[in-house]
Amino acid sequence: MIEYQMQITGWLFIAAALMLWFGRVLLPVPIGVFFEPSVFPQIRKVFRRWIWLYRVHLFGCMVAVMAFVALGTLLAETSARILAWPATVVIGSGLFVNTLAEAFYYHFGAWGAQDMEGKSSESILAFIKSLQVSTEYVTCFTRFGRVFLGLGQIVLAIAMIYSGFMPKWVCVSGALLGFSGMGLTMALPDNLEYYRPLFHFTVLWLLALGGVLLM
Repeated sequence: MIEYQMQITGWLFIAAALMLWFGRVLLPVPIGVFFEPSVFPQIRKVFRRWIWLYRVHLFGCMVAVMAFVALGTLLAETSARILAWPATVVIGSGLFVNTLAEAFYYHFGAWGAQDMEGKSSESILAFIKSLQVSTEYVTCFTRFGRVFLGLGQIVLAIAMIYSGFMPKWVCVSGALLGFSGMGLTMALPDNLEYYRPLFHFTVLWLLALGGVLLM
């Protein structure tokens, strides 16, 4: 039974990693921290592909939450559960908060692409300005999501080292990603794009978790 549970958890991690990465990397029109007038006509040209790839990315976040919860259940019979369960809750919270932030860009990117069609540049600029306060609020969601994720990674790494459940290199990698994510986000809160390399490393870490569980 435990082998079956590990296989399910492993495939969840691999599915989450692939959905997160492909949904992000193949997105034809990425949106920065703030909307630009040129974004909406570009999205409109590839509207179907854009919304579906964005959906893949968003659902990848939720599959990642499922994977970490499943990992927490695998550690439930060990003494490390006192750290593993809180860690999975914090990681899940971080991923969920970040998903809410991503959903904001998804919704208004799609809405703007359709609603701004044929509108003047003044109308488009007015639309973007109306989103300014909300966008500032959403960037806070993004920061806290990344910090929560990093904190959870650190605690989960400690739990896995304590239990001996995972190879140390996987645990240490997770802790380093957690410290890097928290440090980068809090030290440079106005430079959210600097986090991009860590996203790719986090995807690799998810693949590593999944691969080890399937071995």
